[in-house]
Amino acid sequence: MLIVANWKAYVEDLPKAKKLFATSKSLAKRNISTIVLAPPAPFLGALAAGNTSAVAFAAQDVSATLGGAQTGEATAPAYAGAGATYAIIGHSERRAAGDTDALVAQKLALSLSHGLVPILCVGERARDGEGRYLSFIREELTVALESLMPKERGKVIVAYEPIWAIGKTAADAIASDDLAEMVLYIRKVLAELVPGKRGERFLVLYGGSVEPENVRTLAENSGIDGFLIGHASVDVHAFGALVKNLA
Repeated sequence: MLIVANWKAYVEDLPKAKKLFATSKSLAKRNISTIVLAPPAPFLGALAAGNTSAVAFAAQDVSATLGGAQTGEATAPAYAGAGATYAIIGHSERRAAGDTDALVAQKLALSLSHGLVPILCVGERARDGEGRYLSFIREELTVALESLMPKERGKVIVAYEPIWAIGKTAADAIASDDLAEMVLYIRKVLAELVPGKRGERFLVLYGGSVEPENVRTLAENSGIDGFLIGHASVDVHAFGALVKNLA
């Protein structure tokens, strides 16, 4: 299992960031899951400096620019230089703040060209009885990947995060049967976009109200390769229980 802990802006002081990092290092030693931390940008370099543990780091976003007169922007090369090896691209909260599908595609390309493994977030806002949300997911995947070379497309990790399930309780998460269907559909679309690569070879994560009490159920028989965790990842006890429940 690949577990990506997206701290968002929940963590606002370095001591708490260090405590969460220490917990993650301990968990990584005792579990088979791979843990990736996505701290707020100001803390990433401080945590990643000299890191020799099995824990890796991700940028929560990257700029669509490459340096220059861009006050406040953090570029893909800057994140790579600070110690990130992954980058979360197209999270629903960034899309709500103005990231279009075209901008997501641009960020995806920049991440790949500077050695970051992109975690591409896709997900529908609501479900309808006619299945139009499937076309929405297909469009997000297609626009994000179509400008990349086939070899680059195969490096992208997809995180399925239905917007209607984010930031709620375990009871609001997707049902495991429905998740299994979505994973199959996403793999089918990806296989079409990368000729010659079978769908099962793509890494697909799930995010959306994942808690210690439902993480094992979601993992079983769904075909997913891991989780993108939000608020539960910034509680030491909840995150520890969540990772242990997947062991």
